[in-house]
Amino acid sequence: MSYSRCQYLSLKDLRKQSPKNLPYTGLAVVFEYPGCCPCVYITGVFFSVVLLPKIRNFILFTTKIMHRRRAGRGRAGRMPPFMRNPMGQKYIVSHVPFDPVMAEPFFPKASPQEDDAPLTQALLKRNQELTPSMPEQTSVQNIMTKITSILDNLIVAPDGAEFGVEEVRAVGSYKKGTMMLGHPVADLAVILKKLPAEADILSLAARVQKALKEEAATGDSSTTTDFPMQANEGGFNISGPDGALVRVLITTLPKNLREADPTKHVDVKLLEGALATIRHARWFEENAFHTSIRILVRLLKDMRKRIAGLQGLTPWLIDLLAHRSAMASATRQPLNIQVAFKRALQLLSAGLFLPGSQGIVDPCEGGQVRAHSVLSLEEQDSITTTAQTLLRCLNHGAFNEILGLNIEGMPPVAVDTEVTSWGGVIVTPGSKAYEKQEEKPEEEGEGEEGDDEEAEPLAQEEDKMETS
Repeated sequence: MSYSRCQYLSLKDLRKQSPKNLPYTGLAVVFEYPGCCPCVYITGVFFSVVLLPKIRNFILFTTKIMHRRRAGRGRAGRMPPFMRNPMGQKYIVSHVPFDPVMAEPFFPKASPQEDDAPLTQALLKRNQELTPSMPEQTSVQNIMTKITSILDNLIVAPDGAEFGVEEVRAVGSYKKGTMMLGHPVADLAVILKKLPAEADILSLAARVQKALKEEAATGDSSTTTDFPMQANEGGFNISGPDGALVRVLITTLPKNLREADPTKHVDVKLLEGALATIRHARWFEENAFHTSIRILVRLLKDMRKRIAGLQGLTPWLIDLLAHRSAMASATRQPLNIQVAFKRALQLLSAGLFLPGSQGIVDPCEGGQVRAHSVLSLEEQDSITTTAQTLLRCLNHGAFNEILGLNIEGMPPVAVDTEVTSWGGVIVTPGSKAYEKQEEKPEEEGEGEEGDDEEAEPLAQEEDKMETS
């Protein structure tokens, strides 16, 4: 909306007509919009809403911020709420990544839209190749059901009170429906009523393993089924006879975390991580249920596994990136898989996960935490540089090489590290923009200072000799 007239007034005149004496100095700019009441903006000054009925109901907007001068004294104000960082955080948003999908109404296409049918077929074909087979899914589901049933029985069984199991939740790719072919692994989070120690994890793992063996022996007494178990610091893993693996993550109630003793209990970071997986699974189930999101998650996981520059992406970052690419649109409708896939690379290329970027706010954490804050500077640079190279190759039709589809008679090409040619266009991989500076030892610095101190008398003697 454009204003029809702009008028400049001094604050001295405003004070005379205002019911309250305004202790501000500066220049007032009056904007009159068509069909709206006039508005006042004071240069360098913003303060709380003040009604000025004496001058045609001018309204002064927003909060008291920036610089204000009162009684001859100046003091710096506070940043507005939308620019202010959360309490205890130093993250400052310096730029918003360019999103071609959201900016499409402002940038109309100058050429006809290309046919995306080959890209769509390639994406669906690759997703079919990455989807676990029915035997894998069945084996994972069987052992997952058995372990979940055993843990649920410990909640109500009289002899299970010593373990203090509060709740059992399925988490991870098994719960989200994004499992990969050749990776039959399911995750299970167990919440205990007390703070777990190493002995508690071992006793719970032994009880679950014993119950599995007893159940297998009851079903077929002629054969002995073994369930290998391996305990770790944050839980334990149990393997089934068909090769399926269940990772059990042990945690406790959130109110118990403050009382954790590092010398007795499990590391608090591991306990918080297990609680975070529960929040992630719940959020994904409520918000990322569309098929395009799950397909895109599976494709991005495969690319991270094959392409070295994308290995910094965590599973949670991939989930958020897939949801943002497929669902964030002006129409609030999910995008097609080929548009979402290309948009994911465009967002990464535009610096979505770079320092100072608006990024993606973690929906499962309080305080407006940016999800990519877990990445190091090297990982952020590597992800952005690699995505830029992949996007350039994708624009010239190299989607088969990016997706890892094998074509008969064509040798595999590393598009992220090798110089490639597509239709006469040469694509050179981007170079690093950030290099970690190595800190020099203090001994070398002290030695250099000593050398300078010894060199000063020599220089003075040489000056004297030249003068004489």
